[in-house]
Amino acid sequence: MLSAGVLLACASAQAQDSVAAFYGGRTIPIIIGYPPGGSYDVYARLAAAHMGKYIPGRPNLMVQNKPGGIGVMRSFYETAPKDGSTIGIFPKTIAIVQLTHPEIGKWNVHNLSYIGSFANVNAVFMVRKGAPATTVQELKTTSINVGCNTPVGVSYINPAIMKKFGDLKFKIICGYPGTASLPIALARGEIDMVTGAWTAWKNRSEVTNGDVKPIIQSGLARHKELPDVPLMQEVISDPIGKKVAEFMSAGSAIGRALIVPPGVPTERIAALRNAFDQVAKDPEFLRQAAEAGAELDPKSGLETEGISNAILATPPDVIESAIAVGK
Repeated sequence: MLSAGVLLACASAQAQDSVAAFYGGRTIPIIIGYPPGGSYDVYARLAAAHMGKYIPGRPNLMVQNKPGGIGVMRSFYETAPKDGSTIGIFPKTIAIVQLTHPEIGKWNVHNLSYIGSFANVNAVFMVRKGAPATTVQELKTTSINVGCNTPVGVSYINPAIMKKFGDLKFKIICGYPGTASLPIALARGEIDMVTGAWTAWKNRSEVTNGDVKPIIQSGLARHKELPDVPLMQEVISDPIGKKVAEFMSAGSAIGRALIVPPGVPTERIAALRNAFDQVAKDPEFLRQAAEAGAELDPKSGLETEGISNAILATPPDVIESAIAVGK
């Protein structure tokens, strides 16, 4: 009679063979809802270059940029193949959007499966040196223009929170196509401030030479490289505003994460998660990430999913106050 251990090993081998048979010879797209050039694009291309060798069957991975932001996320949720043949990398705010903009976030993040997160991503308020106001104190009395590429991303949400609860004088201008267009508009003086991932900003020449600087950051803890830059909730004095800022910043811990649609077989999710864990330790991946200036603070798929589930469990009163920010 076969022991339980032998039976388990046989079942595991069969699952591995099944996964290899599915992925062998395939090309897996990594879908991004933005144009090339932003931080989502950088992490996706690093994953595409290295992750396939750790997936049974050794499929090829390729990045597909589909500008459209949250609309692409909705299409991914509704129409992407539910077999593990498509991966996405979408805004860290998708669980927050589901709760605060249900008319837009027509998905249930509980039904998605996170494969893993490359990095915690605190967003920063970057102000140009020649702006009418360049400090938090000055922003309480002097208005500046803030660029925004989508009304459901951090480029809008974070300034809107600080405008409502921090009494900062922001004129938020939305409509810029993708995150890569915002630094250009900032350099031209069309706008005075943008909010975006510190990982995408920190190595830019305008930051290193002092032409653009961070003055506020979002997240649940100050980034290790920005110990003197206050969090949104530290600038806000209103108790409800603090809770809203913390809720709306919670996605920073999800950061840049890979995800698959609902219904993917569990053995394929497990294989993709294992491949992510392996690639996060791969020496060549680590070397190329360093060359690209891509910060790494990897979390497993299960860890990332736990963070998302905690966001989805936010009390209704905090969600209602957050919804009021956008009105």
